Amino acid sequence: MRRKAGTAALVGFRVMPNPLKRAAVRVGAPSYTAGAVCVLEHDGCVLFLWQPHREGWSLPGGLMGKHEEPSDAVRREVAEEIGLDVDPGDPVTVRVDAERQVIDVVFRVILETRPDLDLATEARKAEWFTPGELAQADSDTFGIMAAIAAAEQPPRVGRLLGTVD
Repeated sequence: MRRKAGTAALVGFRVMPNPLKRAAVRVGAPSYTAGAVCVLEHDGCVLFLWQPHREGWSLPGGLMGKHEEPSDAVRREVAEEIGLDVDPGDPVTVRVDAERQVIDVVFRVILETRPDLDLATEARKAEWFTPGELAQADSDTFGIMAAIAAAEQPPRVGRLLGTVD
């Protein structure tokens, strides 16, 4: 009986007008915020920012705007926060924090030299640390650095666990 009800609900969803489908999904689906973050590296060190709205050191980046591509968002945020124009390349990882409902698309830019920074009003200080020296950072930053480290490892391949009864 449950299977028939599920099938009927799916068929009903299929025939709904698209605006009504989107509204139904928005009501029933969890809401996540999506951001784009840039890990700028030079000579084994990473650039971290001290910003009043964050708890500890953080990375350049921020929320993506509606219809904004992650690479465009991270390029905009880096320009706004530290006055640099970067080609972010491709994302190196995506971090999902299900508890806080946050998704971060993470980019990595390797610099040949340390550039002069033009700190915007958001960033009060900028420092270069090795990841091991970073002691005071917000939880997002620690999570992003862990995601970068995990992305450097070979991916864990999935496996069949059995059948679901």
